Amino acid sequence: MRSAASAALVLAVAATAVPALAAPAAGHYDALLCVATSPAGPSCGPAEVELRANGEARVRVADIVYRLQLSSSQVEVVLMHGTMQLDEFVASYEWVGRSLQFDDKDKNARYEVRLGELRRSR
Repeated sequence: MRSAASAALVLAVAATAVPALAAPAAGHYDALLCVATSPAGPSCGPAEVELRANGEARVRVADIVYRLQLSSSQVEVVLMHGTMQLDEFVASYEWVGRSLQFDDKDKNARYEVRLGELRRSR
């Protein structure tokens, strides 16, 4: 009887749990890209972001583009300068509000893409 009550309690708590945050709507955003390397604080600058419904994202800072492929729990990151690939890594990620956060553990770098408002079509 006690195990049945425990199971019911677990199910009740699970049913009221807050769902994982979903990605913002597909579209173009003005954003802020912040990169921190331990122990230094983050360095931030303006970026342009394109989110696509298929889980792809592009984060552009001047002529550098971070190509992101977001799956359910991991992001594949390819860093490009024009047609030249500069770096590539896979990391876990999370959406915290309107910020996408992920780490490059090999380089001890933490990335945060802070989205502004969705741009309206012109």
